Amino acid sequence: MLVKAVQKTTRQTPRKLALVANTVRGESLADAIKQLAVMQRRASLVLLKVMRQAIANAMHNHQARFEDLELKEIIINEGPRYKRWRAVSRGRAHGIVKRTSHVTVVLKIKESSEKSKESEKSVKTQVKEAQSKKTQPKKLEKQSTKTTTKTKAKVSQKPKTKKLKETSKKTTKKAK
Repeated sequence: MLVKAVQKTTRQTPRKLALVANTVRGESLADAIKQLAVMQRRASLVLLKVMRQAIANAMHNHQARFEDLELKEIIINEGPRYKRWRAVSRGRAHGIVKRTSHVTVVLKIKESSEKSKESEKSVKTQVKEAQSKKTQPKKLEKQSTKTTTKTKAKVSQKPKTKKLKETSKKTTKKAK
């Protein structure tokens, strides 16, 4: 299974990010995080944040362990360019292009043999439980409907008797 995290429109040029990403590609996830934490480049912080987010996505959404994760790929794409200008001599302007980039980190969840055996066992137990529960709820539903109709009838009879007594008292007072 693949898990990914994306950060878009990072104010860093794709070339600078690609230099850092190339040093980390092909390493294990733990080694890549250690390498990025030590690097003295601004691009390493961006990659480290995106990598941590991908790990958090895998752990939270897919209940994966850190040991089962491996770094599959890091993709650096060019984002939109901000075009600015700078005033120069004789009333002229020179253009400035501020580049941005999109960073994508893709992790792969390894399927361990122990985990697959446990999942097969849990699936079998869930099927057995579901089959045993299919017969039980029908009996319970019939009993519960009988009790609710009796209680509704009792509740509906009580107010009628009170209303009759109240109306008979009012009529006797009016007659006096």
